Amino acid sequence: MIKILDRRKISLCKLLWHAKMCSTSEPIHEVADVTETVCKVMMSSPTVTLDTALDQTGVRVSPELVENILKRFENAGMSAFRFFEWAEKQRNYTHTIRAYHLMIESLAKIRQYQIMWDLVNAMRKKGMLNVETFCIIMRKYARAHKVDEAVYTFNVMDKYDVPQNLAGFNGLLSALCKSKNVRKAQEIFDSMKGRFDPDSKTYSILLEGWGKAPNLPKAREVFREMVSVGCSPDIVTYGIMVDILCKAGRVDEAVEVVKDMDANNCRPTSFIYSVLVHTYGVEDRIEDAIDTFLEMERKGIKADVVVYNALIGAFCKVNRFKNVHRVLKEMECNGITPNSRTCNVIISSLITQGQTDRAFGVFRRMIKSCEPDADTYTMMIKMFCERNEVEMALKIWRYMKSKKFVPSMHTFSALINGLCEKGNVMKACVLLEEMIEKGIRPSRVTFGRLRQLLIKEGREDVLKFLHEKINLLVKEPLCD
Repeated sequence: MIKILDRRKISLCKLLWHAKMCSTSEPIHEVADVTETVCKVMMSSPTVTLDTALDQTGVRVSPELVENILKRFENAGMSAFRFFEWAEKQRNYTHTIRAYHLMIESLAKIRQYQIMWDLVNAMRKKGMLNVETFCIIMRKYARAHKVDEAVYTFNVMDKYDVPQNLAGFNGLLSALCKSKNVRKAQEIFDSMKGRFDPDSKTYSILLEGWGKAPNLPKAREVFREMVSVGCSPDIVTYGIMVDILCKAGRVDEAVEVVKDMDANNCRPTSFIYSVLVHTYGVEDRIEDAIDTFLEMERKGIKADVVVYNALIGAFCKVNRFKNVHRVLKEMECNGITPNSRTCNVIISSLITQGQTDRAFGVFRRMIKSCEPDADTYTMMIKMFCERNEVEMALKIWRYMKSKKFVPSMHTFSALINGLCEKGNVMKACVLLEEMIEKGIRPSRVTFGRLRQLLIKEGREDVLKFLHEKINLLVKEPLCD
């Protein structure tokens, strides 16, 4: 029998007791301590008693605390919003523009557009709206493939007393290009040339958009137009052009662009070298990758974690893990701390090569020196599920929860899919319900797999219950 917990049926006395257990009678002053306390309450308290549990912590709400919590719960939009509403009611506290922006991003991520626009209206009343507010919304709409809504957002800026300027125009073009709608971006750019004087950022945005299309001839055309109108390419433009050429398999041509930069007194950055090193690694040209890294050092350009990650990736690709350890030692000597990306590159490579025990070993060492991210946890959970070691996947999940890390949609999906594969429908349903309650909508594939198992077991009642839960997340009319 599968039993899904209906939180509405929990007795009030039990809920209030739970809130009391999560509280402390001593006021907490350190922001780090307060953040951990609030996270613990939010992760463990049922929705109906969250306000009570937060009230009884005795924390003093500050802008830094609120921003920390909203950032921590960015993948759990509705949980973040409940905290956001509670914080707003606290004495001597007012939401900052950054707090509103973080909340708008979280809500847009789970397509709660009605509430998002309610916040925009609240900001307007307080005179807090700015161009960045609308750029965030345009970016989120475009990412959700809502192109018309992104354009609409730009068009209503004046209505909200925020002038349409070049920054907003660039924001719209950037949102469209990053969501693979570069043709629409180019069309809007061509139609508005008289209204805004494009700068190097405008052209760089279009250049990057055509590069991702990918359409090298159009990218070259934009670059030529930029030069012809007297807009000089800057370090960002050159970096994008190098990246485009490398992704088009023209790394040798990209090297020529770097030489042109030197001739034009535009010094290449470590990022540009990281692109070259990464591309050589992808093409199994490990010696060229090493030579490029050494050339960068000879020119006095200091290596950062990004270029080191590219070099590590190149060594991983050709299974030279002794060199990986040497690079890690060099990073340590140079005071460069590995980040989650460093470890993810190594773990991903080991998993791909079937060296899963070594991948787990890297993970265990990693958690002693840097914080894993959503990709790390997702890779490890998926790895153990594919090894038919669901208990180990659950152990990783419990460790993640103990660190107060809010899982992403992909992390939830990896474990739910693993449980479904194992036939553990009960745990999969409980996880799916937790996912929905955090405001994260499951993918069609994940829900479809669970749906099939529930129908097979004759649990249409549970399926209906989960459907109703999901439907509560889909109220997303375009509203202003």
